[in-house]
Amino acid sequence: MKIQSIIEAIPYEDFTILIRFSDGTEKNIDIKPFIKNGFSSKLKDLTYFKNVTVIDGFISWENGFNFCPNFL
Repeated sequence: MKIQSIIEAIPYEDFTILIRFSDGTEKNIDIKPFIKNGFSSKLKDLTYFKNVTVIDGFISWENGFNFCPNFL
């Protein structure tokens, strides 16, 4: 089974992200449960959260917090 990569991430006001995978699959992922204190705490700021990028098939933020496609 081929591992799919993330090709697009569209963040929303409710801390969810629409994820588009290389195989055409789309999922709306709720990131709120993963935003805690410590490393992920910057994501509590909506402006920071919305600066999500796709790097090498992962969704990622400037502080290095990321999710791989297999997890999502």
